[in-house]
Amino acid sequence: MSSIEALTEKLPAADSARHFYSQLVERFPAEAKKLSKNEGLFSDVLTIFAFSPFLATTILQNPAYISWLNLQRVSSKVRGKEEILESLARFALTSSQIETNILLARFRRRELLRIYLRDIRNLGTIAEITEEISNLADAILEYALRIARQALDNRYGAPLEIDEKGRAKEAGFCIVALGKLGSKELNYASDIDLLFLYSNDGSTSGQGIRGTITNREYFVKLAESVTKLVGGQTGEGAAYRVDLRLRPHGRVGSLAISLNEAKNYYQKSAQSWERQVLIRSRTCSGEAKVFQEFFETVKSSVFSKDETIENALENVRLSKEKINFEKTSDKNFNIKLGRGGIREIEFVAQALQLAYAGKDQWLRAPHTLISLSRLADRKLLTETELTELFEAYEFLRRLEHRLQMANGLQTHTIPEEKERRFLLAKQMNFENLREFEKVLQIHISNVSRIFTRIFGETDDAKNIAENQRNDYSVHPIGKAQDTAMQSLSESSSKHQTLELIFSSLEKSDIEIDLSNENVKSLELLAETSPHFIEILAANPNLIKDLPNLKDNFTEKNYRQILLSAIEKKSDLKNQLAVLRKTWSHLLLEIVVFDAAEKISRQDAKKLQTSLAEASVEAALFITKRELERRYSIEIQDFPFAVLGLGKLGGGGMDYGSDLDLILIYDDEKPVPVENLTHAEFYSRAVEIFVTVLSSLMREGNLYRVDLRLRPDGKNGATSLSQTAFLNYLENRAAIWEWLAYIKLRGVAGDLDLANETENEARKIIHKNARQSQISNSKFKILREETWRVRERLEEEKSKTRKGKEIDIKFGAGGMLDVYFAMRFLQLRDNVPDDAENRSTAFMLKKLRETDSLSEEDFQNFSNGYEFLSELDHNLRLTVGRSTRLPLANQIALQTIVKRMKLASMKDLLEQLTFHRLAIRSSFENILEK
Repeated sequence: MSSIEALTEKLPAADSARHFYSQLVERFPAEAKKLSKNEGLFSDVLTIFAFSPFLATTILQNPAYISWLNLQRVSSKVRGKEEILESLARFALTSSQIETNILLARFRRRELLRIYLRDIRNLGTIAEITEEISNLADAILEYALRIARQALDNRYGAPLEIDEKGRAKEAGFCIVALGKLGSKELNYASDIDLLFLYSNDGSTSGQGIRGTITNREYFVKLAESVTKLVGGQTGEGAAYRVDLRLRPHGRVGSLAISLNEAKNYYQKSAQSWERQVLIRSRTCSGEAKVFQEFFETVKSSVFSKDETIENALENVRLSKEKINFEKTSDKNFNIKLGRGGIREIEFVAQALQLAYAGKDQWLRAPHTLISLSRLADRKLLTETELTELFEAYEFLRRLEHRLQMANGLQTHTIPEEKERRFLLAKQMNFENLREFEKVLQIHISNVSRIFTRIFGETDDAKNIAENQRNDYSVHPIGKAQDTAMQSLSESSSKHQTLELIFSSLEKSDIEIDLSNENVKSLELLAETSPHFIEILAANPNLIKDLPNLKDNFTEKNYRQILLSAIEKKSDLKNQLAVLRKTWSHLLLEIVVFDAAEKISRQDAKKLQTSLAEASVEAALFITKRELERRYSIEIQDFPFAVLGLGKLGGGGMDYGSDLDLILIYDDEKPVPVENLTHAEFYSRAVEIFVTVLSSLMREGNLYRVDLRLRPDGKNGATSLSQTAFLNYLENRAAIWEWLAYIKLRGVAGDLDLANETENEARKIIHKNARQSQISNSKFKILREETWRVRERLEEEKSKTRKGKEIDIKFGAGGMLDVYFAMRFLQLRDNVPDDAENRSTAFMLKKLRETDSLSEEDFQNFSNGYEFLSELDHNLRLTVGRSTRLPLANQIALQTIVKRMKLASMKDLLEQLTFHRLAIRSSFENILEK
């Protein structure tokens, strides 16, 4: 059997794949020849040919995309707006001769190759796929906005408004995403529903070539220009169909409206369905603060405390009946608008939000799946209903994608012809049409049943309402809540956070006695860490396992606990769920004892590092199991190692820390799967591994996984052989990479491989640094590169800093000054990390002992880092992951001051200033600036 036949044998449209490939051979023989030599890429391209004639045509029109796809196909993470914007900027540089609207259309189609391949391969959840499609739209809109605004500024000058002090300042503008884009659930062929808002009326500066116009005229022109760039039809189509009909007053309304107009409209004139639309709204481009001011004003109208349950359900039900009436002419089943379809799932979520979110802020989540999960947490949906809706949503959205990507059209209708339905069944991984239609019927029946329970009969609606009106005093927690609330007179914030918890418990079936130590633990968290109270509100079951504050902390074998939990689950979904639940319980135990000051900051970080290492080990266990399941094999030897950088590498994990990882495999050992290269097998292992750790589920996620520090960065393979990695360090690594890799540490997996790689890498880095000393006096290049990278990070972060915000990590005199100076000295003087203690404090002492640091610089760094580290830790505990001092959050600052045993906020700021100045002075002294 020939290679092409072998690779297409199991594809759903093998003939189509071969047909498009024959065209590639005929029209671009050189590209086809190169493709045939790369079996993994060859398989991926043939798969795209089989699933999407639309994308197959795109490849035939742009064969260079094949080489581009080869660089992208191994990536497993969801790309954010900023990363896609960078790709768009590079794409624009190579396409400078074409019109902007054509450029945007072409870029979108190229990116869809990458995203849809992940979709077909099931390498991302439906939530991840639709989020990335939405991020792509956000990036294209942002790019179009920047182009359009620059052109208008050149003509009319910047739009100005007058502030409260009578001073002129530039008016703000944002594009508001509504509908599926608003909730980051966009599909491949969705319209994008937009609303254009500007901050205030006024006029332009008149410094352009055409003089002054009013702000309204300016922003209407801006809205028109963005719409044309993104939605204007060309011979190659448009990037998107832009729908502006959801704006105030619909088709007759102004394309762009001021904040005051928008606030007034949605508070006084908007119909119920228009307020419902704002449930799924957010800034997608422009200045977020414009939208934030708007939504802060109108959210009480969207989620009204006075809304009755019956009225909310009735309004949404009428909207659905209108859709049913408009679609009565459809002969075939519409998976979006038909009975039991996607829209019914969305309306279940939105109706219950409108009914209950006025009094329960936790329910105000725009994403359908997150919203459903929180509604189930509040017992407004049963666990069975939640599972049925999740599974139906996943199935129907995947089916929607298969329908739309065949020809790139906005369609939701199951085809009538049996042959086309059978092809669709195969694309959904069913062997026969009967089984596909059976599963489809199960899902739409489940959705329809749940929709009918909630909306169907008036009596049902009344029963739902009546059940939710039960006085909490009859609930087992009622008396405990009374007692707790009566004792909380000193802080309204503390009141609010506890109310969130008790609201969760009222609406759950959890029966626990909160008259004991649980209440004390909750009070402590409410006072110290509202950030973690939200985790408890989302998972009330965790409350009953909160530790007793009278006890002392006892260390646990996190690895054994996590592995024991997941070993009991046979499928991937349940393994991920139980891993997240168990991890949350273990983390909250650390949080409570930390908040109670029964463990030190150093202990809290040590424990979190151990928990992270155990989580990585558990993720590897699940990855190995999933690979065995997918390939029907038993893997005896899995020579795969995980090495940590950053906080994980230094053993200093803290609340909200990323996992900065390098992933290594042993290419001298055989690949467990025949017909796959080492690179192909381990790239698939990485995809599963990253999903286990970072994918968002109803139970939450564990860590953000960052692989950007790998060799060749974004363009490099996500995992490398040990030989390739060490060769890269020896011959190609940049000096700034030495500064990162100096903290490399083996943390999980094949520890012999990990430790050997770590030791060899350390030798190479320090050897290269010594050789660098020979070729340039006093490490001139190393010194200059250290300063350059440090300065660039400071400048990049300063662009997003507002006003006088103090950044204790990236700002001048921040923690990065200590890190960079310390690593520079380690390389300059050949002072490698200690195998047993990788902490910054320990290394500073070591550098002092070797006379790499003067006594003055040691004291500046040591004392300053101790202060900043304590401040950073308390920031993470109190307000969450942030490097900036929350000057506007006085309650949080008071908590931090109290925990750091300082006299006052003034004392905090004075000491912070003192240490930052001392650190920067020593940093400049060492880098000779």
